[in-house]
Amino acid sequence: MEKNVIDGETRMRSGSRVRYWLRMCLPPLLVDAYRKWARKGVRFVGAYPDWASARAASVGYDAQLILDRVSTAQDKVLRGEAAYERDSVTFDVVEYPFPLLAGLLRAANETGGALRVIDFGGALGSTYFQCRAFLDRLPMVHWHVVEQANFVEHGRARFESDRLRFVSTISASQEIMRPDVVLFCSVLQYIEDVAVRLQEAIDSGCAYIIIDRTPMSVLDDDALCVQHVPAEIYAASYPCAILSEARLRSLLDDHFELIAEFDALGGGGEVEGVKTAVPFFYKGMIWRKR
Repeated sequence: MEKNVIDGETRMRSGSRVRYWLRMCLPPLLVDAYRKWARKGVRFVGAYPDWASARAASVGYDAQLILDRVSTAQDKVLRGEAAYERDSVTFDVVEYPFPLLAGLLRAANETGGALRVIDFGGALGSTYFQCRAFLDRLPMVHWHVVEQANFVEHGRARFESDRLRFVSTISASQEIMRPDVVLFCSVLQYIEDVAVRLQEAIDSGCAYIIIDRTPMSVLDDDALCVQHVPAEIYAASYPCAILSEARLRSLLDDHFELIAEFDALGGGGEVEGVKTAVPFFYKGMIWRKR
């Protein structure tokens, strides 16, 4: 394991140096163009008054196709043919989410090295496997992925272990453990009832709520649009919310304290096909129970 961690760190440092010099040497417009290219053609289009309208304007997605692609990608990671998987796409170099890891390891430090995580919408354990080189150093990890039924069934059959489990609801996870962290990584924007899910996290008794890779704006309200995914990933379109950062904060402020916020993978962007520009930026937040 030590060699794997060192090799991963070496690859990460090399990749980070390249990105650093790109940011230093390229004009901001080219940096922004690179970030848009890196999202592989994902587009955010339109302005809709409610979730139902955005859903009606979407073609939907093939749930089985997405599951198959994510599973195939995760298999490659476990066989050592890829470094990690994100959104069914494999990568040769692990991009460690260090702000997220800082939050996870802080939570573990407060419990003497134990870490219990509810990963809402965590696919087949993508974030767990991405962070595993660091998590494996902890004496106890219980990582529960909350997902749709087909992902839960497949995850249990193919990827479950003594540290990684798959469940269908937050309450189902609570029957097994009390979480230290509830994680929402690239998922809140696809949930119609964000306030309900965040309240479930608050009610779980967790010490931390961590949000990562979530598009936010300075608007007072969420902006509903349709996200279009290109065929090279998987052809689909579905409702997506550009979350109002102010509204998101208001949902947590009474019970949790924001101890850190950070720029997340994805950079910034703008919703297309609207009269008034809706710029957004991907952010992360680490909240600690008051």
